[in-house]
Amino acid sequence: MKHAVPDAQVLRKQLVALIDQTSLRVTGHQIDQLIALVLLLNKWNKAYNLTSVRDPSQMLVRHIMDSILVAPYVTGNQVADVGTGPGLPGLPLAIMHPDKQFVLIDSLGKRMNFIRQVVHQLGLNNVVAVQSRVEDYTPETPFSCVLSRAFASLADMLSWCHHLPADTGHFVALKGQLDTQELAQIPAGFEVVATPRIEVPQLDAERHVVDVRPRSA
Repeated sequence: MKHAVPDAQVLRKQLVALIDQTSLRVTGHQIDQLIALVLLLNKWNKAYNLTSVRDPSQMLVRHIMDSILVAPYVTGNQVADVGTGPGLPGLPLAIMHPDKQFVLIDSLGKRMNFIRQVVHQLGLNNVVAVQSRVEDYTPETPFSCVLSRAFASLADMLSWCHHLPADTGHFVALKGQLDTQELAQIPAGFEVVATPRIEVPQLDAERHVVDVRPRSA
């Protein structure tokens, strides 16, 4: 059974309604870019299996809203998204923060091909796609913020990515329910400074942002 081609205007109305339930400020141009991202993800997903979410309406909730609600926690101008998969949360956040530079890192070529196509078609001049294992990647400029979503445990993330942030930089990990044991097992030299809960409209699951910074001397 073939799925009908998603209607961009229907998706746009759905996304506007979702955003209206939050305090986010999103321009019409940004909404158009986010819809274009969903349409491309839906198209490429049929051939490349980039996400288990098949319904574009659910992509709006589980991928787009889940990503852009992290926008207020992204600080500084140089941002890395490690283990980005099909560009989540990096691509939606790059749309939300056109003034910041994003490097999206993943080891799978098909994901990089998709991200580069999105960057080209949407004209995202603030995104660079890097195919690499994060532990093997050395940035030209240290990052002010290192993001991860569904990537690894906090301990593994900090172990593999400890060389990526600047001295004043921080890690932002998107998590579901908070795992106190996971929070307690972060390596020495780091501390969890905040764990705000984010409310994703129409998502029946917990979401938290875990903000980790180098421990002050």
